Amino acid sequence: MWIADVVIKHKCLIADKCEKYQVSTISVPFNIAIEKDITYSPEFHTLWGDQKNIQKWIAAVKKDKELHNIEVDGNKVFLVEVTRRKIPVTIRARLQQKIIWTKPIHINIKGEEHWSIASWDKKYIMDFIAETKKVSQYIILKSVKQTKLKDIYYTRLLPGLSPQQKKIITIAFENGYYDWPKRTDLQQLAQKAKISVSLLREHLKRAEKKLLPDLIKQL
Repeated sequence: MWIADVVIKHKCLIADKCEKYQVSTISVPFNIAIEKDITYSPEFHTLWGDQKNIQKWIAAVKKDKELHNIEVDGNKVFLVEVTRRKIPVTIRARLQQKIIWTKPIHINIKGEEHWSIASWDKKYIMDFIAETKKVSQYIILKSVKQTKLKDIYYTRLLPGLSPQQKKIITIAFENGYYDWPKRTDLQQLAQKAKISVSLLREHLKRAEKKLLPDLIKQL
C-alpha cells in the first residue's frame, strides 16, 4: 500500500471560514456523490478554538447557501457541501474510490487542509495530486511511501472535554508544546490563555487524561 501526507490550500467554503475566524476543525468526510457536475459532500466537523470564534464560524456556515442540512451540537457540526466547483473531494470521488482516507482531514487556522491518503497503486495518488493542483492555490506532498496499512484512524473526537480544556489543549498544540523539541512552555501558554500557570497545568492534565485512553486503544 502507498500512503501519502499532503497539504492542500484551495478556495474552500469550510477552510476559508477557518482562516477568517481563526478556527481549526477535524473533518470526517463521508461518501461523495456527483450528479450533473454538482458535488454533494456530507461532512462531520469537530471545531477547535476560541468559543466566540467558533460561534462566528457556525453563524457564517448557516448563512452560506452552498452548505445544507446543517446540524449543530456544541462544537460539532454536520453539513452537506453542495457546489458546482471542482474541489479536491470531487477529484477523489472521480477516481472511483481508488484513494482511501486513512485519517480525518485536519483544517488549520491558515485554511490549509491536511490529508492522509492511501492507495494500492502509487499512480492513483500522483494522479490525485496532479489533478488537485489544477484547482488549488498550492498542494504540498509532505511524504509518500510504500508500507503496510496498519490502521485507519477514526476515533471518537474530543471525548468529554470542557470548553476550557478544549481551549487550553488547542493552544498548547498549535503553539508547539507537543513538538520535539518544544517550541513553547507552560509560562508562555499561560500568558496566551490569560490564566495562571497552575490553572493552565490543571486544565491541560485533565484534558490529556480524557484523550489518552482513546489514543492508547488505537495502538
